[in-house]
Amino acid sequence: MFEKKAVVFLYAVSPVHMGAGQAVDVIDNPIQRERHTGHPCFAGSGIKGAVRHGWKALGGPLEEIERLLGPDSENKKDLHAGAISFGDAQLVLLPVRSLRNGYVYATCPQALARTRRLLALCGATVQWNAVSVPASRALAASAELAPNGKLHLEAFEYDAEESPELRAIAADLAERALPGDDEYAFFRDKLKTDLVVLSDTDFGYFAQNAMLVEPHVRIDDETGAASDKGLFYTENLPPESLLIAPLLASQTRTGRKGEELPAETVLGKVLPLINGKALQIGGDATTGRGLVVAKVVEG
Repeated sequence: MFEKKAVVFLYAVSPVHMGAGQAVDVIDNPIQRERHTGHPCFAGSGIKGAVRHGWKALGGPLEEIERLLGPDSENKKDLHAGAISFGDAQLVLLPVRSLRNGYVYATCPQALARTRRLLALCGATVQWNAVSVPASRALAASAELAPNGKLHLEAFEYDAEESPELRAIAADLAERALPGDDEYAFFRDKLKTDLVVLSDTDFGYFAQNAMLVEPHVRIDDETGAASDKGLFYTENLPPESLLIAPLLASQTRTGRKGEELPAETVLGKVLPLINGKALQIGGDATTGRGLVVAKVVEG
């Protein structure tokens, strides 16, 4: 039973490829998506694996890794459950190209409601309620994004209006989800003014079609040139995307007397290692993909 709860915001600072492992469309290497919403997501096992892989680089003592995260799968003699669990990360904000200010942080009522629910489940106080917006319309945190009431995203035009409630949501997310360091000040300020809410349907289109798709060519080992029929496409979540995942802790479960740690201590050991730190999640690490910054919110 998990006794302590928190949430982790994951802010992408590079393209992220959390592969789905199967191609179902014209994209050869698609990213993971939720079945019911089609939104990009990160599997909790992938997040935990990234923390485990970077444990030493994050400053974690090696003698604690098995007690907190569980033994390696190859350890057949001393198998036990870990005391830390990461849930699947859900999409909160998606960067969408805009006629004004370069890009906006787009979201939808469904994504905001799920974010609010996770924050509440971990015991965090949330002062705002999710907003609603009909199809083909938008709410903007700043009137600057929609002069004359028109918001232009990619090739689409939306009737938009400024929303004081959305400004409050934007300010709250900027403080909770992004680190307080000076190098993130630009992005915190941008989020406070450039947050846009689309309908669930309109946002769903961008969640499906506003990803970063890169062509790749397989190289023939013998010729050193492009292989015949070697063209393939890889999908990435774009940088500046924001996701949220639950982080749960229980007492340690090694089964060895004298090594028990309560859930509060377990969570206290893990939080400093990831809070405000960069993690590498997913594939293509050698090409700089998968860099995300974690920000932990406790209840």
